Amino acid sequence: MLQRRAFLLATAAALTVPAVSAWGRPLVKGRSTRARLTGARAPLDIVEDELGVPHVRANSLHDAYFGQGYLVARDRLFQIDIDHRRDMGRMAEAFGEAFVAADKAARLFHYRGDIDTELADLPPGVLECAEGYVAGVNARIAELEADPAQMPLEYGILGISPMRWDVRDLVRARGIGMGDADDEVRRAQMQAQGLLEADQLMAPLRPAWSYTVPEGLDCAAVSEADLGILLPSARPVPFDAIQEAALDPAERRTDRFAQGSNAWTIAPSRSTTGRPILANDPHLGIGGFSPRHMVHLTAPGLDVIGAGAPGLPGIMQGHTDRFAFGRTNFHIDQTDLFILRTAKEDPELYWHKGQWKRFETFEDEIKVKDAPPQRVVQRYAQGRPIVAQDPERQRASAFATVSMLPGGNMRFAIIAINLAKDWTSLRRAFRIHTSPTNFHYADIDGNTGWQTIGYTPIRPKHDGLFPAPGDGEYDWAGILPVEEMPHVHNPKEGWFASANQMNIPADYPYDKRIISFNWSDPFRYDRISEVLNAQPRHSIADSIALQHDVQSLPARSLIALIPAKLSPDAAKAAGLLRRWDCGIEADSAAALLYEMVMPQLLSDFRDAVVPEAAKAFIPSVNLYEMLSILAKPDKRLGADPVAARDALIDGALAEGWKKAQAQAGGDPAAWRWGDLHRVRITHPLASSVPAIAAAFPPIEGGRSGGDSYTPMARGFNAKRGYQVSHGASYLLVADVGAWDNSRFLLLPGQSADPRSPRYRDFYPRWLAGEMQPLWFSREAVERHAVARTLVTPG
Repeated sequence: MLQRRAFLLATAAALTVPAVSAWGRPLVKGRSTRARLTGARAPLDIVEDELGVPHVRANSLHDAYFGQGYLVARDRLFQIDIDHRRDMGRMAEAFGEAFVAADKAARLFHYRGDIDTELADLPPGVLECAEGYVAGVNARIAELEADPAQMPLEYGILGISPMRWDVRDLVRARGIGMGDADDEVRRAQMQAQGLLEADQLMAPLRPAWSYTVPEGLDCAAVSEADLGILLPSARPVPFDAIQEAALDPAERRTDRFAQGSNAWTIAPSRSTTGRPILANDPHLGIGGFSPRHMVHLTAPGLDVIGAGAPGLPGIMQGHTDRFAFGRTNFHIDQTDLFILRTAKEDPELYWHKGQWKRFETFEDEIKVKDAPPQRVVQRYAQGRPIVAQDPERQRASAFATVSMLPGGNMRFAIIAINLAKDWTSLRRAFRIHTSPTNFHYADIDGNTGWQTIGYTPIRPKHDGLFPAPGDGEYDWAGILPVEEMPHVHNPKEGWFASANQMNIPADYPYDKRIISFNWSDPFRYDRISEVLNAQPRHSIADSIALQHDVQSLPARSLIALIPAKLSPDAAKAAGLLRRWDCGIEADSAAALLYEMVMPQLLSDFRDAVVPEAAKAFIPSVNLYEMLSILAKPDKRLGADPVAARDALIDGALAEGWKKAQAQAGGDPAAWRWGDLHRVRITHPLASSVPAIAAAFPPIEGGRSGGDSYTPMARGFNAKRGYQVSHGASYLLVADVGAWDNSRFLLLPGQSADPRSPRYRDFYPRWLAGEMQPLWFSREAVERHAVARTLVTPG
């Protein structure tokens, strides 16, 4: 209560400052505060509009990004601080010995090369912006230290303090990621048992490809032990915020491929405005901290607005004054697990290119709360972290990941994109962009473009589907130039879209430039394509409607397969589904029934077609693969495939009917999918820290339509319930050139502090799909301004 009272008093006092700009000019509208902040190089204005979007007006690139860093820390300090602490391997010093294993793993993925060279090699202006962002974060921390009443509530509850930031840490921390190493291990294990072809039921290769085991790999010797610290279970921690450790491998894979994004770009020739339209809705986790934060940055040579990832400098999805840009995940196989042979007499030696080489080692000291510090030794081979060692078997695993390469760091690429002026300069910026991305582009001159970006390893002698011997024969031979990645500029069709589907052009030389074999199912893309192809002209309203489209193509496929003769319960289910338009609406009874039937069908299909010996490796089957087989049943279903198919569907319908009654009651007229499929947002530590739960009441009550496979993706994991777990918490539709017509949504709001009016103000708008204006022009911003912060250097 005292903290809340102090916060409100400070706010009320601040609002009495006269409304003049940092240069003494009267302001058109809005109440103002003053802030003297260390790290700013010159005065700057921060104007907040009535929707909570801040507009930073600075005299330099440094100060524009200073404003972003300051604002992100103002609204999301604990979120970015805990992520930064985890990346830097400094959790144990705040939370104790249970985090030592996690800290050791995080530090294993710290860049050990020349940081000064990394910084010097950045494109012009990028380092200045990054330094400004870091200075802004630190300025907010200093401000809170001087006025602890405004400190985010978590710090008092947990008894910790925020960490200061250093721009060099943006180079150092590279992050732990499994990549597809677990898939490589699984394939090797299945190959050893003669079961590999069954893996296509869970992870079909796209495009079609023949398995080739790297020469020298002993598949029978491969096990999960080779993954070492890549396995979340190898670095257990008590906080529920690190949820991946609680998931089994099948759930981790399901979650990885379910979380995608949508984007489409419409050329002037296909739009009702005569201007390009660009729409983007990134599908990320829903239920904890919001993964996006809004800001508008203006300075000489810079004018960009949109959403950034908290803790990452720059705008990821939005527009400049010249072009709009969006992104979806593009699947690139960016990792490999290399199996090394170590020397029997000295396990610090490994065999590589015809000679014994010694692991490169670094010593780290991990500070531990209420305990002595612990010293750890980190090992590397050719710059690759050693994730597992077994001296008795003369064996070690090196994890090759593009993120550990020189320049392989995403923390600067977004700035370079923000500073670009056109398609040509953007493609130069893409050279430092590591993460796999479909990049969408549309400019005020009417040009549109799609470019796949991200570091793609060149593998001269293998395809990345299995672990490879680490003797040097299978080493990477560099990174594929961005110019050789799939792309298109001003396509003749007048539109293009991406939804994480396999979108490699048919004439792309895949045998020479292997990118990936694992892609999301194409259901969302196929529905988007269906809609766009049916519209001779596409409008802003059409894009908004498509972002909220809940038409289910898997449901259509299922209903088309329902047999004529059915058991009594199955017939009841079939009757309801056949009268349905296949829209996963929140108020739909049939949608609820469908969501009971489909998981049952997937489970029954797995039981029927996966060989018994392979079931340990295939805990679930791929939905697209299952529906394809059911549409054209073959001998995998038995001697009479059609009868077996019909029996499977009958059984799933009957069981789904029973589950629907158990979940929603005996009266189908009262069933509503949204009653189960709710949107609940809680603090990630609420379930493990009671005081956090008390201080951060959940944001809840909202009902939702959609599922993982509808364009309005509202995914869930049936094993863990029906609550929405991922989807588009940020949505953008850009009217290119008429920027004030652009629309956006952000769930649940800008702030993660329950004392702020921006804590949940967008929650009802997001649930209703009520897209809001993204004001950009100075005139529009001034017209809708409600508050200002006038910053002067401290």
